[in-house]
Amino acid sequence: MTQFLSSDGRDKTVLRERIKSILQKGREGQSVTVRAWVRSKRVSKNVAFLVVNDGSSQGDLQLVIDANNPSFSKLEEVSTGAAIRVDGVLKASEGKGQDWEVHVDKLEILGTCGDDYPLQKKGHTLEFLRDIAHLRGRSNTFGAVFRVRNQLAVLVHEFFQGHGFQWAHTPIITASDCEGAGEMFQVTTMDLNKLPRDEKGGIDFSQDFFGKRAHLTVSGQLNGEALALSVGDIYTFGPTFRAENSNTTRHLSEFWMVEPEMAFADLQDDMILAEEFLRFLFREIVRRCPDELAFLGQHYKNMTPEQISLLGEHGFGRISYTDAVKELSSAKVKFDFPVSWGIDLQTEHERYLTDTVFQKPVIVTDYPKDIKAFYMRLNRDNRTVAAMDVLVPRIGEIIGGSQREERLDVLQQRMLDSKIAPEDLSWFVDLRRYGGCPHAGFGLGFERLVQYVTGMANIRDVIPFPRFPQGVSF
Repeated sequence: MTQFLSSDGRDKTVLRERIKSILQKGREGQSVTVRAWVRSKRVSKNVAFLVVNDGSSQGDLQLVIDANNPSFSKLEEVSTGAAIRVDGVLKASEGKGQDWEVHVDKLEILGTCGDDYPLQKKGHTLEFLRDIAHLRGRSNTFGAVFRVRNQLAVLVHEFFQGHGFQWAHTPIITASDCEGAGEMFQVTTMDLNKLPRDEKGGIDFSQDFFGKRAHLTVSGQLNGEALALSVGDIYTFGPTFRAENSNTTRHLSEFWMVEPEMAFADLQDDMILAEEFLRFLFREIVRRCPDELAFLGQHYKNMTPEQISLLGEHGFGRISYTDAVKELSSAKVKFDFPVSWGIDLQTEHERYLTDTVFQKPVIVTDYPKDIKAFYMRLNRDNRTVAAMDVLVPRIGEIIGGSQREERLDVLQQRMLDSKIAPEDLSWFVDLRRYGGCPHAGFGLGFERLVQYVTGMANIRDVIPFPRFPQGVSF
């Protein structure tokens, strides 16, 4: 039962048992009240069977209604998709595949459902379900995916809170391009039909709401660094945006990022944190969502719960970028993309390292400076930076991070080399002037994590309402 506190401080009990709780903790003869959606109906002369689900569990609950029950006559109004409430008694089920069933005393129809309800008791393609994103959460597949997503989000907070990190809320609207890629959504309140112009004929952003160009953020990292250098270790967990016109199974225009930042930390600390974080998630999600992961593993050829858990039991491999290039160059397989020092690793290269060379997750370190962001600490060789990518089997990169450049002169030069004016990020540069210290952090694309754990082939299937080019319907 669900309990709340009333305005006078006394317990106020709501007589509703979630199906998950009934299936896990039910007892013979227990009186229950269930509110759920009908998944199927079977009616005979003497008895009717309804299969219902309320979204709390991978398992359904069967309701039994005798023909002499006054509620039996209401069944003509009950169809697949209808919302109902029933009061009844829990009894051990004689049917296969279920431990409990509810013998109904009273049935109330909360919401009828039309004959054109798209989710019938049959198989539906993921493409079809994508077109009905407002309803797909009621399907077995997406119910499982969204419950796994929920528990992974809970585990993110549990891990960092348990390690002394503070959750930081960094801005969604920003004037900074953290990645320097320029693929950002612009934010404006100006009338697009009457844009003000400056003396050179360009758009006069001084008349915009913020008095300058503003965008939706691609990362909370830069602000996260400021907070880490004031209140200690922090992590962000929020939405980020990228205006990349990419229609692939690995890209979203709106996605969630987990970004911890640590003060007084170097690349080794960063790698240790990233590995402990992922191993914790892999171990714990199997304990939290065994039924969901078993279902997804069976239907989508994903890893079994045992295989996911095993990822958390053993340490990750480690290799430098330079040694990884040597390993790939000597591989007896033909890659679609070339391998040479100075070129970023492609997914096929990353998967070869994880699936063939190490046969487990691996951390690649010390990438060439020219393929990494300006804020990553320059190594002594002046060719590489103290960066790391965590690669996992089957998909490749899942975490990217680095030790941040804390030396003022080096940072300023790296910004100029990247065509970023230091004065445009004066507050970020100030962090190196006023008590700067070694610090490090990383970023985890949350949807990429959910996609990996659930086995969904398309990243649009692991977020309730995906945003992508030409896709903002829901």
